[in-house]
Amino acid sequence: MSVQIALLRGINLGPNRRVAMGDLRDLLTGVGYPDVRTWVQSGNILLSSDLDPERLQRELEGHVLAGFGIDAKVVVRTREELAAVVALNPLAEVADEPKRYQVSFLSGEPSAEAIAEIAAVDVSPERFAHSGREIYAWHPEGIQRSALAKLISDRRLGVTATARNWNTVTTLLAMAQE
Repeated sequence: MSVQIALLRGINLGPNRRVAMGDLRDLLTGVGYPDVRTWVQSGNILLSSDLDPERLQRELEGHVLAGFGIDAKVVVRTREELAAVVALNPLAEVADEPKRYQVSFLSGEPSAEAIAEIAAVDVSPERFAHSGREIYAWHPEGIQRSALAKLISDRRLGVTATARNWNTVTTLLAMAQE
């Protein structure tokens, strides 16, 4: 079995769609996943599985819906895929504050047209870089009023996107390598 990282989208962001991480661990352990761990309250899961990431994603979405009544999208990466995301780090020369540097993990590769539409908008001093199923985004003035963050949306990209800051990304990789 290999370690996989599952990222739930849109839970625990407000008063609705609340999922306690202890309950989530209990649910996933109860349906047979070994070594279930979570990180912070935003739906970051590490678990062992031999399933391919797409099948694991579908199963986890089903378990969250059945267990909590929440239709949450899930994006899955293997430990090796997450290590490649961290190694690439295309904005390292400008992204000097990890909380303002985000990686959007995508359920699939967006079209070249969708990426070109984002690139056509002047969002400076913000910057982004796209690589496969990830978009790296630097928000030097924060995420709250970020023009770039609004552009990196499911609707615009045509795929599910869930973002994590650089601290979370590197912590998840460290946990996956333990």
